[in-house]
Amino acid sequence: MTLANTQATQAGSAPLSMAMRALRDAVMEAWDREVRAKVEGAHGPFGPAMEQEIAILFDQIAMAVSAEPPTRESGMSGAASANGHARGNAKVGPNQVAHEYQIFRDELAARAHGRVEFDAARWRLVDQMIDAAMRDSLSALARAQEEARRRVASALSHDMRTPLAVIANGAQLISITSNWERARSVAAKIESNAARLNEMLADLLDAFAFEGGAKLALRISRFDAFDLVQEVRDQYRQGADLDIQFEADGAPVVGHWCRDSLRRALENLINNAVKYGAGGVVRIAAKENRNRLLLSVHNQGAPIPEEKIEGVFEYFRRERGVAFISGWGIGLPFVKAVAESHGGGVSVDSALGRGTTFFIDLPLDSRPYVDPTEAST
Repeated sequence: MTLANTQATQAGSAPLSMAMRALRDAVMEAWDREVRAKVEGAHGPFGPAMEQEIAILFDQIAMAVSAEPPTRESGMSGAASANGHARGNAKVGPNQVAHEYQIFRDELAARAHGRVEFDAARWRLVDQMIDAAMRDSLSALARAQEEARRRVASALSHDMRTPLAVIANGAQLISITSNWERARSVAAKIESNAARLNEMLADLLDAFAFEGGAKLALRISRFDAFDLVQEVRDQYRQGADLDIQFEADGAPVVGHWCRDSLRRALENLINNAVKYGAGGVVRIAAKENRNRLLLSVHNQGAPIPEEKIEGVFEYFRRERGVAFISGWGIGLPFVKAVAESHGGGVSVDSALGRGTTFFIDLPLDSRPYVDPTEAST
């Protein structure tokens, strides 16, 4: 506790401060329960979006109303702040943010009734602080969404320009050349760059889906994850560079997941391993561990610097200064979105001497984490 907080408590109402502290757990538990029951987007395993911000706001309100006289500044004197967080997350919609704050207001009033003596000035202060925190969070959310839109526009103008130029120039060359072999070579470049554009557009659609607020459409079915790993391994072997070998490890793991989205997640991880690895072996694995599926993709190469590991799953992030690497930095965030949509998570282990391994950790049955209106078999 800071000196300012101590002075505010000493100068304020000790009984009121104690009553607010005693009320905290009941308010937070009721808020969590009501948000999960009533707020669209908070039904899944990750629950409310504003949990950290609401907890900090409660503490600020407790300090503010306990001061004499009650002032908002008394609650803001601590180091923690709830202002404008919204987790910087463009996936959270403004309706969800506003609804979660409204439920907090209702639950605080309901739990305080008969337990905490608030005069009219203190109730006005509570309303003002909740309204201010809500405005700040919504403003932060709007900034995050605007930044996402800006990065999409930047990526479109930068990364699509090169393949489009190759296609346009190639078509012009074919129209004027009489050399059949040269025409074939140029046509192959056009085909390759058209395929690259197609991959970019697919990635962009994924980005709009999971970063714009929509849930990934999962079609849950029962299948063997190791079969999927072997299929993907064979797919890459067919067009493999001679310097890269693709291997599959593990054992049969049968469960309920979305086969298509897991395939695309594995493809993103393998593409990442090919781009950033040092050739050699790319190893794909599926194993069961304590009633969970663990998918992994490993490559040898320079390790990810420790200070950058936390950011590898960020939207539109990619290593700067690596000129030959294509793509928008969408792949790894998409992998994370797939895992979380299944009720799981992602992680990465990277160190000199043992290479880099990306993990997808999922429950064996993801049906409880998927909207029941989605098709499943």
